[in-house]
Amino acid sequence: MKQVTKAILPVAGLGTRFLPATKAIPKEMLPIIDKPLLQYAVEEAIDIGVKEIIFITSHAKKAIKKHFLQNKDLEESLLRHGKGEYIQSINPEKFKDIKFTFVDQNEQKGLGHAISLAEKCLTEEDEAIAILLPDDLFIADGKSCLQTLADLYNETSSSVIAINEVADEKLPNYGVIDATKISDSTYEIHEIIEKPTIEEAPSNLAVCGRYILTSAIFSSLKKILPGSGGELQLTDAIRDLLNSEKVIASSYKGAKFDCGSKQGYVEATISLALANKDINKDILKSIQALIS
Repeated sequence: MKQVTKAILPVAGLGTRFLPATKAIPKEMLPIIDKPLLQYAVEEAIDIGVKEIIFITSHAKKAIKKHFLQNKDLEESLLRHGKGEYIQSINPEKFKDIKFTFVDQNEQKGLGHAISLAEKCLTEEDEAIAILLPDDLFIADGKSCLQTLADLYNETSSSVIAINEVADEKLPNYGVIDATKISDSTYEIHEIIEKPTIEEAPSNLAVCGRYILTSAIFSSLKKILPGSGGELQLTDAIRDLLNSEKVIASSYKGAKFDCGSKQGYVEATISLALANKDINKDILKSIQALIS
């Protein structure tokens, strides 16, 4: 079995929940402290051994390409002004040998459609691919969510998706699985439903934004029709994949923040600020002053 070396990050969304901030700035580039939200997902992928990041993006989101490609003019300016210590932060060493590929999604037809556009970037040697939804920010002290999935893929050769438990009233916002428990943290999926009603939901186990899927997912994506919201859903392609392959679901250690929502974005910012040794004491004092 070959290591997962490619990751797809769909980033073509309009970011309407964050307007007017996202009128000119892609929501994925909004900062969590001093790093764009998108960079956290990119680094999580690189840390499992990914060598190519495939952004499914929009021609209007030029800031994403500018951020991940080297900016020699800025580096030279920093050196001239005696601020060379910042070069590592704008051009991290871990990006050195990474290929960044940009694929335009000209029409918003859903997550399934976005993922399907990456097929042309794959070769016959790609047995599986990682998919990361950057709106979901995962923070862990040890093994990352994606590393947990990668380890399971290496053990089982099966597609693996991340899940967590959600409250009943939130189930209609997610893909929800019907599954048999294998261990304390893993399940074998029998069925998966995109955005079910509370009554239709087969469990309270919801899919979150990390996947490692075998390349067979691209055959399944060709079979699906528009589903929930009139869009092509990745969940429906995974349902088709279940007809021919085992798909495993896994929980993970650490915290998850839904940064596609204003509440989740603020919670993530506060959490990472309190974990930052340079500013956490002052931030804590500020929070205490605000609530006192």
